[in-house]
Amino acid sequence: MFEELFRRKSVDALLIESEKPEYQLKRALTAWDLTALGIGAIIGAGIFALTGTAAAGTVDPVTGEVLRPGAGPGLVLSFVLTAIACAFCALCYAEFASLIPISGSAYTYAYATLGELLAWIIGWDLILEYAVGNIAVAVSWSGYFVELLRGLGLEIPPEWRWLTVSYNVGVHTPEIVAHAPRLFGLPILVNLPAFAIVAALTVLLVIGVKESARFNALMVVVKLLVLLFFIAIGFFYVKPENWRPFAPNGWKGIMTGAALVFFAYIGFDAISTTAEETRRPQRDLPLGMLGSLLVCTILYVITAAVLTGLVHYSELNVPEPLALALRILDLNWAAGIVAFGAVVATTSVLLVFQMGQPRIFFSMSRDGLLPARFARVHPRFKTPHVTTILTGVAVAVPAAFVDIGEAAELTNIGTLFAFILVCAGVIVLRHRDPTRPRPFRTPLVPWIPLLGIASCLYLMLSLPRLTWIRFGIWLAVGLLIYVFYGITHSRWIRQQTPRRPLQIAGLGVSLLLLALVGLAVSHHYQELMAKAMRDGSSALLAYATRMYHLTRIGSMGGLGSGAALLLIGLWLGRKRRR
Repeated sequence: MFEELFRRKSVDALLIESEKPEYQLKRALTAWDLTALGIGAIIGAGIFALTGTAAAGTVDPVTGEVLRPGAGPGLVLSFVLTAIACAFCALCYAEFASLIPISGSAYTYAYATLGELLAWIIGWDLILEYAVGNIAVAVSWSGYFVELLRGLGLEIPPEWRWLTVSYNVGVHTPEIVAHAPRLFGLPILVNLPAFAIVAALTVLLVIGVKESARFNALMVVVKLLVLLFFIAIGFFYVKPENWRPFAPNGWKGIMTGAALVFFAYIGFDAISTTAEETRRPQRDLPLGMLGSLLVCTILYVITAAVLTGLVHYSELNVPEPLALALRILDLNWAAGIVAFGAVVATTSVLLVFQMGQPRIFFSMSRDGLLPARFARVHPRFKTPHVTTILTGVAVAVPAAFVDIGEAAELTNIGTLFAFILVCAGVIVLRHRDPTRPRPFRTPLVPWIPLLGIASCLYLMLSLPRLTWIRFGIWLAVGLLIYVFYGITHSRWIRQQTPRRPLQIAGLGVSLLLLALVGLAVSHHYQELMAKAMRDGSSALLAYATRMYHLTRIGSMGGLGSGAALLLIGLWLGRKRRR
């Protein structure tokens, strides 16, 4: 009975289902469109913002402790190493995209190789990459947009700034709070630009994928020109002495930089979500993924070399390092052009990821794991309009009110987990279906997929414990949704299979996962207790001790109840089988 959770959907069934008239999307994209979409997704806030932090590192302003060692000019190597890791994964994605040209991306590939349960987990996990990541990008876009207006002499008056900031930022700024209207005594703070850009792109995506691709291609041209402009201007001001020392923090600094700039490469996989809207997916999808990755890597390496040659790496820990480098050289007009490029870059990232998320929901709905209305196609525009609008609301509303500081790390761990499953899936399908024709074949299997898995695991392990805790909670919530909705409505679990034992066992697994998260949290409070004892802080010690005991008790209760429910589910399953 429990093997039903790992029932795989055959490649033939996937292809036949995608050709049904009620599920057909308009095939309009070419290899050039896909390459532009890939560049649009990859080149964004990463190159315009994260390069400075990765080069300079991060230091605690209070204690002076080095939180993240900087790569210095060795950032060039960080980009190369991350590109190699992404290339391993891109080769695996390319084989799947040519073999199974379906909209669901890693979700569909996992369904064909690893079974329904893991497919659901990866589909739920991809929300971190697309939707949650886009909330942070929308907030970032708003900041760049306001700065661009300021550079053009259009300063936002103080009495209206409450319409341009998230609540977390505005509530700590007395000047903004003083002018904000109030509701029940609380200040109203709304990031209207973030909401507006997501709403506008949602309308564009509902109208049509070809129209969206043309708009994206225009933005890609603009931001490529801006990056080339920065390289051309900066080349004449490079000081080779700024490249010494090349790696101030050694290999650790370079690898820490590589883990951070991974965010700058997220996006090439989003191309695979447009498989059902591509004219020749078997040929064009691999070309689009690998081509966009190559173009972006070359640009990243040259940009990093010029940036660290213009300004000493220690001065680059700012949100706008490229613009800062030009301002230091008194090239304010050039800095304004770069700021404009940053706005365009984040706009195209928003567009591509807002395009990707609805198509994953669309595929999951066809399998019954989400409500059937999610799989509706607009009768005129032939786009998945229901999930596009749903994704727009889910991103625009939080972006208007919240500021997610750790969204980048949470997005990162979700993406890396998806990459690992795709690499593993290539090995599995080569073993289970070795004779199936593959328009594109990943070379050196299993070594390339294994190298992809190892490199992604290494980057995941470099992320802080808090990110792992949030990731565990996210997976547990997703598993609960699958237990109470997916199992009941799945089209691929046989009708005669009893659902109740599966749900009881699934609930038990969810509680066990939450209990493990609780143990990690209790370990955090244990470390906080030790710190409070060293500092002699009695108040902090009392708080940490109380929270340690609460999380420990909750974890023990979760382990006990989760194990009990799992055993009951297994026992009922065996009993029903008899």
